[in-house]
Amino acid sequence: MSTQTFTLPDVGEGLTEAEIVTWRVAPGDVVAVNDVICEIETAKSLVELPSPHAGTVGELLVPEGKTVDVGTAIITFVSEGAAPAASSAAPAAPAAEEGSGSVLVGYGSGAEATSRRRRPAERPVRSTVGVIAKPPIRKLARDLGVDLTQVSPSGADGEVTRDDVMKHAEQASVFRNIQTPEWGDVREETVPAPQPAPVGVARGISPARAGADESRTESIPVKGVRKATSSAMVQSAYSAPHVTVWKEVDATRTMELVKRLKASPDFADIKVSPLLIVARAVIWAVRRTPMVNAAWIDTADGAEIAVRHYVNLGIAAATPRGLLVPNIKDAQEMGMKDLARALNRLTTTAREGKSTPADQQGGTITITNIGVFGMDAGTPIINPGEAGIVAMGTISQKPWVVDGEVRPRWVTTVAGSFDHRVVDGDGMSRFIADVAAVLEEPALLVD
Repeated sequence: MSTQTFTLPDVGEGLTEAEIVTWRVAPGDVVAVNDVICEIETAKSLVELPSPHAGTVGELLVPEGKTVDVGTAIITFVSEGAAPAASSAAPAAPAAEEGSGSVLVGYGSGAEATSRRRRPAERPVRSTVGVIAKPPIRKLARDLGVDLTQVSPSGADGEVTRDDVMKHAEQASVFRNIQTPEWGDVREETVPAPQPAPVGVARGISPARAGADESRTESIPVKGVRKATSSAMVQSAYSAPHVTVWKEVDATRTMELVKRLKASPDFADIKVSPLLIVARAVIWAVRRTPMVNAAWIDTADGAEIAVRHYVNLGIAAATPRGLLVPNIKDAQEMGMKDLARALNRLTTTAREGKSTPADQQGGTITITNIGVFGMDAGTPIINPGEAGIVAMGTISQKPWVVDGEVRPRWVTTVAGSFDHRVVDGDGMSRFIADVAAVLEEPALLVD
């Protein structure tokens, strides 16, 4: 009998740790090379981890929900015929009986599940039986608190799709917050924690009052996307001197263009929104003020500024997993239709939890669309490795003076934060003015 141990690998550049989100196997399962054994969450991505070995699962060494360092042993495999070890990391459970027609989540028909992974009939089922949904969709459902058994599937062969989950959760867009839940019957939630020494007595605080205060708070571990985001924002805020400028804009002609594109047969299969015009405007303005697309680089001899003659356009996306900033590579090479398709792919990928570390690396400038939250303007923090970020405010009808007359117009505010080490005041002002000019007159894009 031989036992092989599999350690958590580095699935991305510089990965140091990851959380075991879901085990897809149990002790006693027979797996083949490249069968998915678990889902892990890195700093920015949800990744399916394939098995490097063929054989029988021995023991799950790390429980679901725990974050471990790269190189930590997470699972063992034993040779055929060896008795698998019991594991407390995940409950043992049998799959549906062969030929029963039951379906394991993410594995298609029951017959397919049996062929991929044979389980002893005496173990109870770990997954939801009778529901077909891909792993990212199941993760999305968990994040939104959606019970997949309650979702009406619309996909082929009864598969639950992303739209089914989003519709069930009443979430209209990846950039819009989930509807605020109503207050529940329980007003407080507590997390058990070690009781500290009663130092509060010395400060004139009774132990009883100290315990009562602790019961009024909830502890949320900082990990995954939240940990990565907090680290990046602190790094940016305390290393790059931020300056923010903004301009109010008459975007009526932009709204008219969006309406015409939506009605155009050439865009029949493409989702079009004002964000598309903002993206084109930013790319156009970058060409006129390249320093906003640069980066400050610390070197052994001091520092240098790297001016990028290409645009990897980042789009800040508020997803159920947290804030992600995937970017569109070489966006400066794309026409209107190609850019629209790229934006659609980017948002869909982020929504389904499929954004990879590569999708989020190498950005040169970012757009954050805070307007969908009803915000007029903001002072966004620059993404690390970049020198500028543009914030697009809400577009709403307001009174506006046109040719000496007050008329209702579609008005928005364009704001931008910049690294003042790289961009001077005239450069950042000229850049925001150029973005505003395109929103006021999109015909400037025709050159």
